[in-house]
Amino acid sequence: MELVALKAAVEQVRGEYAFSQRRACGLVTMAVSSYRYQSRRNDEPLRTQLVGLAREKPRFGYRRLHVLLGRAGEHVNHKPVHRVYGEAGLMIRRKKRKHCVREGQPLLVRTAANQEWALDFLHDAVECGRAIRVSVVDISTG
Repeated sequence: MELVALKAAVEQVRGEYAFSQRRACGLVTMAVSSYRYQSRRNDEPLRTQLVGLAREKPRFGYRRLHVLLGRAGEHVNHKPVHRVYGEAGLMIRRKKRKHCVREGQPLLVRTAANQEWALDFLHDAVECGRAIRVSVVDISTG
């Protein structure tokens, strides 16, 4: 299970049964230190810089913005740049490929001869090594 789901399960057990943190974590098989962990990460300076750069260059993705951050003297790993870029909603929407739309049509019923023809090619080699190619006309007779 994911850490967020485990924390929610511990909270539910503690709320329903009035267990201690340690006992609830033991039941859910989660470390107490993981349950008590509070992140000290502060992404606000990076977020403001990224949003500012993204407003200047709206077509740039996180990779090019990471390069611009490096040029500005802010040396940050690409992973937090990618995470903050996504959290800030700066994702560039990729254009979907246009597919040829084909509408299905029922096959026409053939009622007489010579309404539909098919052409096929056969190729082979003769004993002396020359290649021959023969076209065969298949006439469906209804």
